[in-house]
Amino acid sequence: MTEFILHDIPNGWKTAIMVVAMIAVFYFFLIKPQSDKAKKEAAYRNSLKNGDRVMTAGGIHVTFVSSDGAMATVELAPGYRIKVQLATLQPIPEQKGN
Repeated sequence: MTEFILHDIPNGWKTAIMVVAMIAVFYFFLIKPQSDKAKKEAAYRNSLKNGDRVMTAGGIHVTFVSSDGAMATVELAPGYRIKVQLATLQPIPEQKGN
């Protein structure tokens, strides 16, 4: 039955429908999930407050102190503070039961 429906559509329209379908697939499987993830990460970074335990992209567990634009001040140990890019901070992954 579908071959009759597609048979009645001119070739130019078939191509246009396929292009639109490909764009929709790329959007819903690649672009939208990536933008949702970026929004979720930005919301997490904006919700950080003094004393939160976080992890840098390098895997170092630190305590969040403050942020100033794109930079964040974190504390490695009492009295040892460094500045890192805010975008490198992420939540500490949960430990699985041993």
